[in-house]
Amino acid sequence: MGKTLFDGAFDQLDRVIVEELQVNGRISVADLARKVYLSPPAVFQRIKRLERAGMIRQYVALVNHEMAGYDLMCFIRISLQQQSLEQIQRIQAAVMASGAVLECYQTVGTFDLLLKVITADRQALQRFISEQLMTLPGIEKIETSVVLNEIKATTVVSLK
Repeated sequence: MGKTLFDGAFDQLDRVIVEELQVNGRISVADLARKVYLSPPAVFQRIKRLERAGMIRQYVALVNHEMAGYDLMCFIRISLQQQSLEQIQRIQAAVMASGAVLECYQTVGTFDLLLKVITADRQALQRFISEQLMTLPGIEKIETSVVLNEIKATTVVSLK
C-alpha cells in the first residue's frame, strides 16, 4: 500500500497543501505559500514530493457535461456470464476507448461492473448500449439507472 497521511510520510503542512490544491488546483505557489506561512520554494518542493509519492495524481479542469452537450448521465451495471481475464480485458479495452464512459469499476455482488456514462440524449444512450455494450461477448445482464438530479458530486478527498 502507498504512503498515507497516517504513517508519518506527510506532515500537517502537507495536509493543508493537499486540501488547498483540491479546492483550487490553479492556486499559485506564491499564494499557497502565503496561506501556509512557508517560502514559495519550500511549498514548491513539498508539492513535487507529494506528486512523486502519488498523493497528488493529476491536475484537471472539471467540465460541466451539460454545457458540453451531454444532457444525460446514467449508471450502468453489467453482469458477466463468466469472469475470465480475457473477457475482463476485452471489456476494459472497450470502456477505455469509449468517450461516453467517465468511470468504470469492477465490483463484487450482483453486478460485476459499474459504469458512469454521459450521452447527449436517450437515443445516444440506446445506441451506446446496443452498439457498444451489447456487442461485447459474455455480457449476461445490463441494468441502467438514469440520473434525474445530481445531489452531490465532488472530487475532494477528506483527509483524516
